[in-house]
Amino acid sequence: MATVSPENTWSYTLNLPHDPHSARIARTTLRSVLVSHDRDELVDDALLLTSELVTNAYRYSDGPVELRVRHAWEAGIRITVWDTNPLVPAPFDTPPGSGGIDVPADGTYGRGLLIVRLCADNWGSQTFGGPASGAEFRGKLLWCEIGAKSPVAQLAA
Repeated sequence: MATVSPENTWSYTLNLPHDPHSARIARTTLRSVLVSHDRDELVDDALLLTSELVTNAYRYSDGPVELRVRHAWEAGIRITVWDTNPLVPAPFDTPPGSGGIDVPADGTYGRGLLIVRLCADNWGSQTFGGPASGAEFRGKLLWCEIGAKSPVAQLAA
């Protein structure tokens, strides 16, 4: 049986150490990927969202980080960041369209993932393992999609 797959699909994975320079390295790599695939219109938003996701992973986990960017549909990409902390932070712990998130006006932290949630066309999370599971592999994926509105976001609108 033949499988059907979209033309011109691509995917890149970057493994990053638990290092304060990881967000900059992720941005530099992502810029090269997007420019190479003629997706210049996505560069600014993708760099902002990637920076926030990778910085969150560095700040709240103690292990390596994996960044994956892939062609998700004709006009968009999906950015996924995996880290070793299985706890999903606010505002990613509530589904899209579930209302506002309160961030203290005088708070030092807590705005990064809110920026992702507000700027992305679609976003979500997936956990693996956890403290009670005893699983050797643990962590979470935080992902977002940007482009000319993801097909899922268009249906939800």
